[in-house]
Amino acid sequence: MANLLFLFSLVMIWTMLLYHMFLMQGGFWHFMTFRDPIPEWTKHMKDLPKVSVLIPAHNEAVVIAATLRAMSRIDYPHDKLEVILINDNSSDQTGEIAKQFEEKFSFIHVVQTTPAYAGKGKSSALNYGLTQSTGDVLVVYDADNTPEKDSVYYLVMGLLNDPKAGAVVGKFRVTNAYETLLTRLINIETICFQWMAQAGRWKWFNIATIPGTNFAIRRSIIEELGGWDEAALAEDTELTIRVYELGWHIRFFPAAITWEQEPQTLKVWWKQRTRWARGNQYVVLKFMRQLFSLKRKKIVFDIIYFFFTYFLFFFGVILSNSLFVINLFVDIGLEVGNITLILWILAFLLFVTEVFVTLSIERSEFNVQNFFTVILMYFTYSQLWIVLVIYSLYLEIKRVLFNQEVKWYKTDRFD
Repeated sequence: MANLLFLFSLVMIWTMLLYHMFLMQGGFWHFMTFRDPIPEWTKHMKDLPKVSVLIPAHNEAVVIAATLRAMSRIDYPHDKLEVILINDNSSDQTGEIAKQFEEKFSFIHVVQTTPAYAGKGKSSALNYGLTQSTGDVLVVYDADNTPEKDSVYYLVMGLLNDPKAGAVVGKFRVTNAYETLLTRLINIETICFQWMAQAGRWKWFNIATIPGTNFAIRRSIIEELGGWDEAALAEDTELTIRVYELGWHIRFFPAAITWEQEPQTLKVWWKQRTRWARGNQYVVLKFMRQLFSLKRKKIVFDIIYFFFTYFLFFFGVILSNSLFVINLFVDIGLEVGNITLILWILAFLLFVTEVFVTLSIERSEFNVQNFFTVILMYFTYSQLWIVLVIYSLYLEIKRVLFNQEVKWYKTDRFD
């Protein structure tokens, strides 16, 4: 029995590794080709739509000046642009700092959430921002983002030239990538997400996930959907599935680039990633119940992928590790032969290879330091994710059983 369970766990692990190798190849292909249509697309960028940039902000005084400074430099016709800073129950100087930019730039506006929306998290703040906006296209940025000046232009370019795209998502990079060992690990994780999960899935399946930042969506779609789901901690993933269900697709267009800050301490990382994991678990369980009634079979595949990632894959890793450790102290009949050890070694080598090849897409990240960081990542950061997912699942089960209220955690910022 122990051997069968161990074999099952290895199948789970290898399935995920091989799938990500497949995604990596698609991501590299997309990197080589995504700029090809830009010259032709540029010809259609004459009658531009009005754009509303929504920036939810709660106690963001540390970063909000840099964010609004970047917004003031956005290269998009200012008569067709409104940047709306949604000040959500801030108790610091966020509002005062934002007001200085509002006084200086006519297209920057500061709004204060009303009691019906205030203090309930990002989704609620975005829903309030929606009521205050007038643009035909909505662009969302987090309050720590400094988008490159042509980012909004490229997001709109993707929408105008792809009539089947309900949303267009860009690429995000890490501003503080080399501050600490943790941010170096997060930087590698982020690059892999962009070029494997986003670019790879888009190239092979025409599927991408709306992230929390740097995306444009048609206003008509948000209104038809009734706004953002305020019960979802991962409002971006939840919105993704509903957009596909309406018959649209979501294009990944990495020409639109923003830079964002990542957690520099393990405590902040743990809280942020716990929210992400719980949010994705909520989305998976929400839509798994509707799996056979969903109209778009393509997104059914993606939900199964998320289920595999957050449940079966991590269960497989935990199971294999547990059986191996137990067998060291108690004879449970586990036969870890040479073939199994070879599979473990190959799994490690495959992980390092696919991550480092993905890093080569971002030429500045293809260096010796990151090579050794990737090796370290396998034994530390990746294993820490296993513990985090178990903890997140425990919190989600407890929430459901005891009907607890969902609390949205805002990531702490650093100077």
